[in-house]
Amino acid sequence: MKPDPISQLDRTVHEKGRLAILAVLAATDELSFTDLKAAVSMTDGNLTSHVRTLQEAGFLAVTKSFRDNRPLTTCSLTRQGREAFAQHIRLLEEIVRQHRSR
Repeated sequence: MKPDPISQLDRTVHEKGRLAILAVLAATDELSFTDLKAAVSMTDGNLTSHVRTLQEAGFLAVTKSFRDNRPLTTCSLTRQGREAFAQHIRLLEEIVRQHRSR
C-alpha cells in the first residue's frame, strides 16, 4: 500500500516561514540575508531562527564574507535542500491529485 502523502510531509520544510525561505532560494543561486529577509517579510530574529533550523537539517548553506569592508551573510540551498523542497512540492501535488479525483 502506498503511504499517505500527507504523512510524508517534512515538518521542517512544511512550516510556512521555512517553506517561504526555501521557495525564494529555489529561484536563485544565493541571496543575501538582507534580501532574503525582505523577500519573506521576517524580522532578523525570526529569519535567523528559521535559517538555523534549515541549516541544521542540511537544507541551507550560510556563507559569511565581506563586501566593501562590510560583513555579508548569504544563504543558498544545498543539494539536499533543493531535493527536500522538490519532494515537498511533489507531495503537495499528489495530495491535490488524490482529492480532485474524489
